Amino acid sequence: MSSVARIALAIGAAGAAAFAYGSLIERTRWTLRSVEVPVLPKGAEPIRVLHLSDLHMAPWQRSKQEWVRALADLRPDLIVDTGDNLGHERGIEGIDRAFGGFVGIPGVFVNGSNDYFGPVAKNWLGYFRGPSKRKSKAKHLDIGALHAHFARLGWFDLDNAATAIEVKGTRLELFGVDDPHIGYDRLDIVAGAIDDLRADDPLGDESWPDESSTPEKRPTVTIGVAHAPYRRVLDSFVNHGAQLILAGHTHGGQVCVPGYGALVTNCDLPRSQAKGLSLWRHGFRTAFLNVSAGLGTALTAPVRFACPPEATLLTLTPAQ
Repeated sequence: MSSVARIALAIGAAGAAAFAYGSLIERTRWTLRSVEVPVLPKGAEPIRVLHLSDLHMAPWQRSKQEWVRALADLRPDLIVDTGDNLGHERGIEGIDRAFGGFVGIPGVFVNGSNDYFGPVAKNWLGYFRGPSKRKSKAKHLDIGALHAHFARLGWFDLDNAATAIEVKGTRLELFGVDDPHIGYDRLDIVAGAIDDLRADDPLGDESWPDESSTPEKRPTVTIGVAHAPYRRVLDSFVNHGAQLILAGHTHGGQVCVPGYGALVTNCDLPRSQAKGLSLWRHGFRTAFLNVSAGLGTALTAPVRFACPPEATLLTLTPAQ
């Protein structure tokens, strides 16, 4: 055998081994990432936020369902779900099992494109040409059943909407958009919802976010939520005072190169911010950005490499 043939054989064997590892082992190596985010006012009690994203759930994925269900034992103060929960036309069955332990825990959610449309086989190399496009032959999924399930949990729908809740004495102002990846985001509607929310705050004033800890003013933290972290959305969120932004969609790159990171993000987010906690700057303002690598993959691309599936537990702490 020639040296060229031996090299080709070795490369092929290494590729096959990497694919086997990524599809059989790493794809189900569920991981909890824990980070601290210093955004609370001075003296505020820490708040624990469980960030879930991109489950791409199928009914037979029992190990993922059991792992997610056990996250309720963390007793988070708030759950933020950034979409793509469904991955199969019967995916709601798996979501019912996975989220069964979250009853009574406050939560908010936004949609991802895969909550609307089922997976379609595609050429993986197409991701290097730019963000993926929705295929016209994709099956419509039962997003109504998904929303009904979240309603039973008591979670608020943040798709092009805003709301506020009080957690441990801190007012959390939350706003979000429907999936920007398929153009469902309506930043104009969100702007109006934020204005209405702030006008209705009986303890608010002209400064926002309100960081005063005096009894007359409620300490407030502002959080933006989206499925796909497109720049236009992140910039708008920062303009509206977001101190923390939560997103998913990228799968952390899904297939990464050790020492190099994500090859693609499937949006216009820089590769260096494809997963984890970073800073997003726009103009003279800055927000923390947490992009979840997600817990699943599309059924048509069942592999991960150097990017294990994850949920994130963010502990919000007082800023120094």
